[in-house]
Amino acid sequence: MKPINLSPEAPWRQRFTADSIFWAEIAPQNPDRGLVATNRTGIVQIYAWDVAAGELRQLTDRERGTPGATISADGRHAYFLDDERGNEIGHYARLPLAGGPVEDITPDLPLYNSFGLSASAGGGRLAFMAAGPEGFQVYSAPLAADHAIGPWQVIWRGTALALGPTLSHDGDLAVVESTEGIGKLEAFFEAVDTTSGKVIARLVEPGANLSAAAFAPLPGDGRLLATSSASGFNRPFLWDPRRGTRKEIDLPGIEGDIRPAGWSPDGRRLLLTQVFQAKTTLLVADLDSGRVDRLDHPAGTLSSARFTAGGEIFSVWQDAAHPARLIALDGQTGRQTRTVLAPGQVPPGRPWRSVTFPSTDDVTIQGWLGVPEGAGPFPVILETHGGPTAVMTEVFSPSAQAWLDHGFAFLSINYRGSTTFGKAFEESIWGRLGIVEIEDMAAARDWLVGEGVADPNKILLTGGSYGGYLTLQALGRRPELWAGGMAAVAIADWTLMYEDLAETLRGYMRAMFGGTPEEKPEAMR
Repeated sequence: MKPINLSPEAPWRQRFTADSIFWAEIAPQNPDRGLVATNRTGIVQIYAWDVAAGELRQLTDRERGTPGATISADGRHAYFLDDERGNEIGHYARLPLAGGPVEDITPDLPLYNSFGLSASAGGGRLAFMAAGPEGFQVYSAPLAADHAIGPWQVIWRGTALALGPTLSHDGDLAVVESTEGIGKLEAFFEAVDTTSGKVIARLVEPGANLSAAAFAPLPGDGRLLATSSASGFNRPFLWDPRRGTRKEIDLPGIEGDIRPAGWSPDGRRLLLTQVFQAKTTLLVADLDSGRVDRLDHPAGTLSSARFTAGGEIFSVWQDAAHPARLIALDGQTGRQTRTVLAPGQVPPGRPWRSVTFPSTDDVTIQGWLGVPEGAGPFPVILETHGGPTAVMTEVFSPSAQAWLDHGFAFLSINYRGSTTFGKAFEESIWGRLGIVEIEDMAAARDWLVGEGVADPNKILLTGGSYGGYLTLQALGRRPELWAGGMAAVAIADWTLMYEDLAETLRGYMRAMFGGTPEEKPEAMR
């Protein structure tokens, strides 16, 4: 192990302080205006983006940061949840991109928790899901041409976990993803008239999870781009709630999860993200011809991808050695043409490679391995990601590079429960958290030692949130395997956590465990 360099110019310090582009969004009706989330000030804040000039101007300056926001269709306003010191409970507010005061847009409502606000692409409607002690409610309000917001009304109610709503272009429909009566993380659709609150259509696939992406970007077009897990993996389809039609997107020979990224402006092509063995690939599907093209973009992780009005594709891109940036891809080939928004400069880093190894029950586990300079065996950091409904792809990780700088190998694994490896893989932990995941961690240790990567006496566990929970579980259940562990913001008591959570995450926990702490005391214990 190398001594720690504490100087201001230390490579690890430069990586931790470098800024990244987390996501970028362009106004549907004004392609010259956008929003960007970046940590230029050291904390993630929202910036107004002059798309043509490539210039950013800071909008928010909140103490705990502002990780998420929605841009209005005309690019005039940014909407965000104005909570207290990051507690995720508050009111939605808006800020003019041109500058001005913060405006509370729901001043008469009680405080609420929410996963996000939707603004219709046509510009005439706002809607959001509010979660509180009474359950989940969808509020909707008209948005006038002078930007005045009409009265808010509740158009949907539920008691179980619900996501959305997703608004149609014209704002006349809102699709809600509800788990009401299901008892686990499997949602069905309810399409609701945003004026009357009447349920127009319902789409249920027993045993499958449905997830809404976006309505077609054209006036009067009621096609919703969505995914279903009925095949065992998430696959895209089109649903028109008013017409009652459904169309599968044929993707022969393409493996893994396929998640929609968005529509082309003319509504004739779809941008799709394939995630297979934790590697991301962008695809373009032509709805007229049925042709599907794999794009020739740089290897790494791509997110926040979208077609532009000028025919390009913008996407946030990163890999193990390079911070996230916004790049432009050729709309036909996918080849990178330029960097649109650059991150901070960092020293050269060590690459990761994808590895697989066997675990119990004949299950194969995938992970990302980085090794330092020199010959092994090395001391090793074994990381488990948070979630658990998440996936570790090849991302820029200052902490991983810091370990590699100092002579440690680094392995992050996609244990059972991770997404994109299939429905059975993800659901294998439901109702019995922290059991087979530990078997996967032990299998990772065996593989590291067998491959000569790890010194068997120098394997340290790390993880945050659910990854912290797994760190604590592995230390307690299999203490003989590890040199130690560091659990960050770890889940250490599920019942106590349930009492402290906002209602959105309480609904998530009930779906994961199949009930409340009172209903499932042994599982939570």
